[in-house]
Amino acid sequence: MGDLRDEKKFVINFSAGPAKLPETVLRQAQKEMVDYQDTGVSVMEMSHRSADFSKILNTAEQNLRELLEVPDNYKVMFLQGGGTGQFSAVPFNLMKLKPGESNAAVFVFVLRALNLYMINLFPLHAPSNLTPLCSDFPAIPEPSTWNLNPEASYVYYCANETVHGVEFKTIPETNGVPLVCDMSSNILTRPIDVSKFGVIFAGAQKNIGCAGVTVVIVREDLLGHAMDLCPSIFNYQVQASNNSLYNTPPTYSVYIMGLVFNWIKGQGGVASMDRNSSVKSSAIYTVVEESEGFYCCPLDAACRSRTNLPFRIGSVEGNDALEKKFLEEATKAGYLQLKGHRSVGGIRVSLYNAVSVEEANLLAGFMRNFMAENRHLLDSPTQ
Repeated sequence: MGDLRDEKKFVINFSAGPAKLPETVLRQAQKEMVDYQDTGVSVMEMSHRSADFSKILNTAEQNLRELLEVPDNYKVMFLQGGGTGQFSAVPFNLMKLKPGESNAAVFVFVLRALNLYMINLFPLHAPSNLTPLCSDFPAIPEPSTWNLNPEASYVYYCANETVHGVEFKTIPETNGVPLVCDMSSNILTRPIDVSKFGVIFAGAQKNIGCAGVTVVIVREDLLGHAMDLCPSIFNYQVQASNNSLYNTPPTYSVYIMGLVFNWIKGQGGVASMDRNSSVKSSAIYTVVEESEGFYCCPLDAACRSRTNLPFRIGSVEGNDALEKKFLEEATKAGYLQLKGHRSVGGIRVSLYNAVSVEEANLLAGFMRNFMAENRHLLDSPTQ
């Protein structure tokens, strides 16, 4: 069987999502596309109630539990709707709205998250104490400055914010208030203590699979408290009781995710991914730091993401002409999807697990060469 991609064309995909998948995963999916393990059908055609798919689903869950060391008192679900769906699912399941009770304390790194809470849940009124604790960059405020409500229903934060490239390196202490975390872009890149969380969710398309499925891990004592108006597909108790099969799940996306879990185990597990993340991100940040101002990263070093690395050329405001030139030459050379998020511009390198150390080093070399060939243009009056 030939390579999935044109062997004559050099390409590395640094997309922020949907992101690169391991080549071995794509090869296996290609091999099994029309006939999954002699069943005579594709996984795309397979009944979600069949024994064959049940094995795919249960094996994926077991492998994820092993990789993250998920305690027995947590349910693992594979749902639809992505992070946007979970913005609504979490308050539907956890938020207290009875008289005299608090609502939620919320870390918000992207105002869109807060807006979604307001629009999706509260079309007529917004709770006064649904409070963003942090929305400014380029640093995470010191924990001593956080004003957490001890009566809150939960505290929400995003472990790794992809637009600006901000990552929590430690787990926030909430003193017993359930902690909810979006780990879409850094799940399985570093070890975590799952027992410190009430809910973890992660869209697969960034770091653990293809678009369509969202991992949700929920502590059992938080089940069974959903609002009466919670849609059944967002009800954690309903989904957990039905082993993610209350409705037809995204079967093929679950299958691909399961292949990725197998691949991670074969690579040495989360510990190996953690080491690789440090090496890969260091390769890029070192070029930035040693560039004497040619490349600039506006973020405090303590919160710089290892999976989404934004930088500008010339200054924190950027040099539009040189950044355009960088992106054009990078694409021509085979380094794809390096344009920064449309809301902030600049350049962004996404180094998810499927991106190898070698590939990160190749990009670092391209950055050095571009700098050497274009540094003189920073002082050009036409730039």
